[in-house]
Amino acid sequence: MLRFIGGQLFKLIMLMVAVSMVSFVLVSLSPIDPVQMNVGQVAYLNMSEVKRAQLAEYWGVNTPVWERYLHWAQSALQGDLGMSLRYNAPVTQVIATRFANSAALMATAWLLSGVFGLLMGIAAAVRRGGWLDRFIKGYSFLLASVPTFWLALVFLIVFSVWLGLFPLGFSVPIGVSPADVTIAQSLHHLVLPALTLSVVGVANVALHTREKTIDVLQSDYVRFARTRGESTASIIWRHGLRNLALPALTLQFASISEIFGGSVLVEQVFSYPGLGQAAVTAGLGGDAALLVGITLISAATVFSGNLIANLLYRVIDPRLRPTPRGMSGRFLSKTAGAAHE
Repeated sequence: MLRFIGGQLFKLIMLMVAVSMVSFVLVSLSPIDPVQMNVGQVAYLNMSEVKRAQLAEYWGVNTPVWERYLHWAQSALQGDLGMSLRYNAPVTQVIATRFANSAALMATAWLLSGVFGLLMGIAAAVRRGGWLDRFIKGYSFLLASVPTFWLALVFLIVFSVWLGLFPLGFSVPIGVSPADVTIAQSLHHLVLPALTLSVVGVANVALHTREKTIDVLQSDYVRFARTRGESTASIIWRHGLRNLALPALTLQFASISEIFGGSVLVEQVFSYPGLGQAAVTAGLGGDAALLVGITLISAATVFSGNLIANLLYRVIDPRLRPTPRGMSGRFLSKTAGAAHE
């Protein structure tokens, strides 16, 4: 276990280094002029050359990318991710402020897509060939090909503009101080963005769970259980869930990256102040420090999801648990001796 934890920690460190380097290189290759984007084109044209040079030095436009990266890396090792030039605040403060909103949004969508995807996949497999199976497959194939931002716009028009059931955007009511916002108001603003992300995520989980459930229902032990008079619900509950859990967990934790990417588009459509919206602002403004910080957080989140999935595998399936050294040899020798007798 210590070797496993050490290996995963080493992978995480290498991942953080690679992600930070690639992010810095991509920002440096961007054709966006950070000074002009953040000052404004009109103000930039009316600005003197001396002032332009000062702003360029402040933004580090003329500094080589490797020099900026080394300076950032030295500060990052001390816990300082730099200053966000767009928000005029430390990167850690900007991320901490917006991470709570994004975490609530993505966690809600992740749980809803996993639960409903699993239930829909099992229902489609049990009613294979029926109208429910055809409906779930059609729903899944349709939503799997629908862009997230388009679905968000449709939901915004239908539920916010036409029906008026949900607010048009933001995470709190307009004109209300964040300290005065109630939990009910926050949930009211959270429902529609989370519903958009979960509806898209349900499709893949449902389709994969359906195929695995069909394989389970066609297995020999399920046929034997049917001959003993067990119902389909009892078979799924007692024999099928353990076999369905592994592929469902694999797909569900792998979908964290998709939900993270989809949240960027959803937050833009609903003007939801999360990490996705901050990432777009940083990218358009050439704010390298903030963009790298958000990228590191997203990479660490996806890595943690995959790590949790690997650990849960060993809990659900005993065959994946590591055996003590020498145990397998003694077990095989005893098995061989018993077979000989």
